[in-house]
This record gives sequence, C-alpha cells and structure tokens, in this order.
Amino acid sequence: MNNGAQVVAVFALIAFGGTATLMLVRAFAHRIAGRGTDNRELQGIKDELDQLRAEHDDMRTRLGQVDEIQSRLDFAERVLAQSRGKDALPGPR
Repeated sequence: MNNGAQVVAVFALIAFGGTATLMLVRAFAHRIAGRGTDNRELQGIKDELDQLRAEHDDMRTRLGQVDEIQSRLDFAERVLAQSRGKDALPGPR
C-alpha cells in the first residue's frame, strides 16, 4: 500500500469514528432529555415487566408445589416398597 492509499484509509477511519461518536452523543443527549421514548411506550414496558414478574412469582409457587409432590411421591414409594418386602413369600432355605 502506498502513502496516498494509507492517507485515504486514515482519513476514512477518522471520518467513520467521528460519525459514530457523533451519533452516540446525540442518542445519549436525546435519552437524557427524555426524547428517546414516549410515555406510552414506557408504560407499556412497565406493564409488561409487571406481568413478567407476576408470572415469575407464579412459576416459583408452582415449582414449590412440584417439589412438595415429588417429596410425597418419594415417601409413598418408600412405604410401598417396605410393605411389599414384608408381604413377600420367603425364599427357599
């Protein structure tokens, strides 16, 4: 690559970096000024978040119920296994 091409590449890189930085600064300025989103959009996001939190709490409750059922099933299986062992016919002696 010759010097002319290097100079053009450096200027292109500087221009791209400057443009990207300017876009980010403008986006942050709009966000700080409150113009990035409107109130209806924010309210919709808050409502969706509240719904997701409620569903999460419901799932945690259901997980606790499933754990309780699993414990009861394990207990019932142990009791059944013990009673089967007592009723079994003795093996050959």
